[in-house]
Amino acid sequence: MKNFLLLIFMAIVSFPSFAQSSFKEDVDVLQSVYGKSKSDLVKQYMNLSDTQSAAFTKVYDNYETERKALGQAKFQLINDYAANYATLTDEKADELAKGTLKNHLAYEKLYSKTYGQAKKAVGAINAAKFLQLEVYLQTIIRAEILESVPFIGELDKSKLQ
Repeated sequence: MKNFLLLIFMAIVSFPSFAQSSFKEDVDVLQSVYGKSKSDLVKQYMNLSDTQSAAFTKVYDNYETERKALGQAKFQLINDYAANYATLTDEKADELAKGTLKNHLAYEKLYSKTYGQAKKAVGAINAAKFLQLEVYLQTIIRAEILESVPFIGELDKSKLQ
């Protein structure tokens, strides 16, 4: 399962296209490669009974609405960084760093809130299973972004060599 999920996100993430793409385009790529939406992949992984699935879907849909908004904010930060990379000032670096930290904290709060809701809907084991999957997916995405986005000053150093 980990290799499958890693392949999904490696196929959709690279800095030049990532910084210019929208969330919708990333979802389209995921669907075209695997013929499934993220929600279908999550449902398949969760493998819930019909009753549990109905209860979980409400929690998941609310989670996805909030997660997508956070994802858009993350993309905006990346685009802002890309647009300002060559002329980065202390003020802009501070703004971007604070925005990134705020975004990361918002994800953590969303995980906590969603875990509590999922636990009530489908039990602690299934809630933990969902949380584990989502944290894994977001960690892969974050790692791919970090690999794709140059460090501050990194491109300047390459010009000197």
